[in-house]
This record gives sequence, C-alpha cells and structure tokens, in this order.
Amino acid sequence: MTQFVLVAGAWLGAWAWDDVLPELRAAGHGVRALTLSGLAEKQDVPAVQQTHVRDIVGEIERLDLRDVVLVGHSYAGIPVGQAAERIGDRLRRVVFVDSEVPVDGESFASGWWQGREALEAVIAEHDGRWPPLTAGEYAGQGLTEEQTARIVGGGTPHPGATLTGPARLERPLGELPATYVKCLLDGPEPGAAVAELLKGERWELVRMDTGHWPMFSRPRELAGVLLRSAATA
Repeated sequence: MTQFVLVAGAWLGAWAWDDVLPELRAAGHGVRALTLSGLAEKQDVPAVQQTHVRDIVGEIERLDLRDVVLVGHSYAGIPVGQAAERIGDRLRRVVFVDSEVPVDGESFASGWWQGREALEAVIAEHDGRWPPLTAGEYAGQGLTEEQTARIVGGGTPHPGATLTGPARLERPLGELPATYVKCLLDGPEPGAAVAELLKGERWELVRMDTGHWPMFSRPRELAGVLLRSAATA
C-alpha cells in the first residue's frame, strides 16, 4: 500500500487537501496531510526553513511510513524536495505540484519573481510574516467564488524565516524519482531549474489545465495524477 504524504504551500495547512484525500483513500492507499510549523493550527510554533524539512521527515519516521509518495505544492516543494532525499529508501516517488524546487544554498525568496528584496520587504512590513493573498489576487486561477473564499478564509500568515532560509541538498535532486505537475493557468512552462531537472531520466512532466491551487479547483483530477504517479514509480 502506497503512503501519500501531502504538504500544501504558503498560508495553507493540512485542511487544503480535504477534497483530494477521499479519492486516494478510495483507491486503497494510506494518506497523511501535514500542516507545517507556523501555519494553520500550528501558527504559534516558531519556524525557520529547516524546521519544515524536519516536520516532514519527522512525521514519516514517527509513523514508520514506507513506500511513500511525498507531495509538495507551491512553496512546500522546497522542504519536500529536501525531505525526499533524507528519507532514503522509504521514498517511492516525489510529486511537485506547480511548486518551487530546492536549490542548494538558495531560498524561496531567491527566486521570487519581483526579486528577493521585494519579498523580504513585505515580510519586514508584516512583523516577519508573509500575509495571505486577498480574494482578488486569486483571479484567473480557475477557482469558483466558493473555492476562493475557502482559501482566503483558511489562510494564515506564513513565517518569513522559512522563505528566506537556504535549502540544503545532500545530493543532486535529479536523482530522485519525480513527477512535476505544471498548472497551465499559472504559466505555460516550468521555471528554469525545473526545466533542467526534467531533462533527466527520472523526472516526468504532467500538465493540468487549471490554476495554481488544483487541490481546490480540480481535486479529483489531481488525485488521479497522484495515483498515476505512484503507479509509475
């Protein structure tokens, strides 16, 4: 039985996967959605970037999970990619859902589209946290008003130190068996770091015709992608 471990991106907790979990469980797999420190019900827990890596590795080891498909969405691709390396032969496959990927010595902020300084300034203005998006900023991402309201209503400020701390890779990321899910409403092609990784034999690309939050906009389709990814491992 495959064990899916799902980690959502900035501002979100385990609750973000609620519409995906039933499909995976119905297929007979174990499923665990994880809230990272500093977010949702753990928002009072201090966190730096490596805290999130330890959150993921610690949960997998605590539960003694094996045959793990580790799923990281958006920001969470950075700690998930590092955790995937550290769990060794427990890993079956890692799936990056429209996410960032870790680059050794670099942070989430390093690749921010407006520049690192711009994101750091926003964090500094909000007492060390990255404020959630407003409803209008989710426009054009294939979400209904109800889905947008769920994301906005459940989001919590993201701990800034997790966004500015460097990733630490122990070996090349391209050695991992991986699927990258590109959500087309958020841009037609993956970024440069992902494009380079996709040239390797162990990475595959899957495209979804939806926006950056497919666990809300297309949960059943996303679950199908995850199940197929597990089957190809």
